[in-house]
Amino acid sequence: MIPLLASVSEVALIGAHCDDIAIGMGGTLLTLAEANPGLRVRALILTGGGTEREREERGALDALCPGASVEVTIEDFPDGRLPAHWNDVKNTVAAFARTTSADVVFAPQRRDAHQDHRLLAEIIPTEFRDHLIFGYEILKWETDTPTPQVFVPLTTDVAQRKVDLLVEHYPSQIRHDWFGDGSAFLALSRLRGVQCRAPHAEALILEKAQLSFERP
Repeated sequence: MIPLLASVSEVALIGAHCDDIAIGMGGTLLTLAEANPGLRVRALILTGGGTEREREERGALDALCPGASVEVTIEDFPDGRLPAHWNDVKNTVAAFARTTSADVVFAPQRRDAHQDHRLLAEIIPTEFRDHLIFGYEILKWETDTPTPQVFVPLTTDVAQRKVDLLVEHYPSQIRHDWFGDGSAFLALSRLRGVQCRAPHAEALILEKAQLSFERP
């Protein structure tokens, strides 16, 4: 298999809640930051602004993107009610899209069972029309684990670092069944690793892409 991207200078990350991005692609961020010195990371999170969760999120994204330039915007839409604020959410995503020159966009995936995630997954391609877009999977109570087409292989060390950082930076979430000591996240990344012949991996859902057979 041939790597999809040779180099990345800027990525855009969109999440409905603080910790969505870290859960869905924390290992990918660690890998991207290490492989692309000077990486620019632009993140938009729709809920949690002005709460304890904002502090957790900023610390986690900084830790998951070592050496990168990280810019995080956290809004204060009500958790679990994003569909009721469709117009404002779309305007917020549109405004964010105009501030980035991302090579790749990462967001929730369309078949996510959580209404907030699913709404974002539907809006993102309407505002990032000329971008490579990947949907990340978010382990949680709902049985909505996707059938992925794209994998980011992770070393065992990176997979463990992701879990350690999740547990360290999101103490408010430890009470949840899927969070706890982080062992569930490690189990999922091991499963995804089996599916792509790697020690661990994170799975991504491809939104849309163009293939070119011309020589660069």
